[in-house]
Amino acid sequence: MSRRLVLATRNEHKVYELRQILAAVCRDLDLEIVGASDFPEVPDVAETEVTFAGNARLKAQALADATGLPALADDSGLTVAVLGGCPGVFSARWSGSHAGADAPRAARDGANLRLLLEQLADVPSAHRAAAFVCAAVLVIPGQEPVTCEGRVAGRIGWEPLGSNGFGYDPVFIPDADPTRTLAQFTDEEKNAISHRGNAFRAMEPLLRDRLG
Repeated sequence: MSRRLVLATRNEHKVYELRQILAAVCRDLDLEIVGASDFPEVPDVAETEVTFAGNARLKAQALADATGLPALADDSGLTVAVLGGCPGVFSARWSGSHAGADAPRAARDGANLRLLLEQLADVPSAHRAAAFVCAAVLVIPGQEPVTCEGRVAGRIGWEPLGSNGFGYDPVFIPDADPTRTLAQFTDEEKNAISHRGNAFRAMEPLLRDRLG
């Protein structure tokens, strides 16, 4: 029977994405990645820290404590240079109450994206530099947490393009391919360069060392 590694999210898209990124290490170590939805009795954790690593550590520690299983968590967001690094840890709730806390994710994503474009409406292309940043934290009961970070540099476009991905993907144009937004990438192409992909690939040797 496979051992379970819990990802601290109820977002099935993230669970699917992580299964793709860590497919090799999961196969080699006979690990099954499951999401927090498999443990409905475990409450969500308030993200009260002011850094990506801090919030990821809160979530991973809480899930590991509640389940007794190794837990992985990540916290990520968009940083825009001309906005002083914002939205940052507030990326998922940048529009505040405009979409409503109980609104579907797509509605909240749309509100966040529209607000960002409005804030950058008069900012020329040369000053629209941005980066997606991700901190991933692994907590194994009885061991010290470990953290890995990943990022992808790019710029903010002028209008949403593409239908794949979520969040700010439709307006983020990576430096690695300045002809497309991340929402115009396939899942495989995005995982190869994304901040989340980079963070979790950096986590692979730690998973092999600690769970092998």
